[in-house]
Amino acid sequence: MRHLTVVLLIALLALTPSCKYFKGKKLFGHKTDIVSVWKTQQDSLRVADSIRAIGERLQAKENAKLDSIRVVEERKAVEGKKKFSIIVGSFITPEYAKKLAEVYQQKGYETSIINMEGSRFELVSAESLDNFHNAISRLKYFQGNEEVDAWIYQKR
Repeated sequence: MRHLTVVLLIALLALTPSCKYFKGKKLFGHKTDIVSVWKTQQDSLRVADSIRAIGERLQAKENAKLDSIRVVEERKAVEGKKKFSIIVGSFITPEYAKKLAEVYQQKGYETSIINMEGSRFELVSAESLDNFHNAISRLKYFQGNEEVDAWIYQKR
C-alpha cells in the first residue's frame, strides 16, 4: 500500500505541468504578469507624485513672488504719504549707502535709500514721517542721540 501511494505521488508530480506552462496562459481572459503590472503601477504613481511635487513648488514660488510684490506696493503706498525723511548720511558710492542703511536697520529703524533728484547722491533715511512737526522732533532726537549731522529731506 505504501509503495502504491509513493508511485502515485511520483506519477502525479511527473504529469503535473511546470510553472513554465502557466506563464503563457491567459488568466481571466488576459495575459498577465502580476509583477510587471505592479511595477508599472508603481512607476506611474512615482511620476504622478513628482509632477504634483513640482507643481506645488512652482505654486509656492509664485505665491512668494506675489506676496513680495504686495509688500513692496504697500510700502510704496505708505512711504508715498510720508513726505519728510530724517537723513543720516548721503553718499555717491551706493555700497556705502547700503552699509549705513544696514547699520540703522539693525538698530531697529525703518531705513530706506533715496535717490536725490538732480544729483548722483543717495540719501540714507533712518525714518520717514508725514508731518513736519513730528519730523522736527525726531530730527532733534537723532541729532542728540544718533547722528549730529542728521537733517530733513522733503520729498516732492
